Amino acid sequence: MQLIHDRAEGYFFIRSISHQVARVIDRDLHASFVICVDRVVENWTPTRVEEIDEGAMQIIANLQPELVILGTGERQQFPHPGHLAALLRSGIGVEVMDNRAAARTYNLLAAEGRRAVAAFLLTAADSA
Repeated sequence: MQLIHDRAEGYFFIRSISHQVARVIDRDLHASFVICVDRVVENWTPTRVEEIDEGAMQIIANLQPELVILGTGERQQFPHPGHLAALLRSGIGVEVMDNRAAARTYNLLAAEGRRAVAAFLLTAADSA
């Protein structure tokens, strides 16, 4: 199930992240998620880069980003190029990084007021 939280003031930012948990403002998330300045989409379906498909990318595209940052866990892993094609054809840039680098990049762009959307793959503690 996807839950969307709107934040009327300020913006959503990531305080800390690993491959298992992220702290968004003051809340811990233990499942993959998508974040932009005004909302967090929790329980994003993929937990591994191999599970990213067109449906998962459509959730990101629906947020109308100018840039997508994909955090792929402990290390940088690239999804199948075909799953990124629709974003790239629309002129939306995609950067793939490990979660920590992706969080730093997202926070910087969000603080600048850019329309960046970041998606993070989180792995359950018992499957890591």
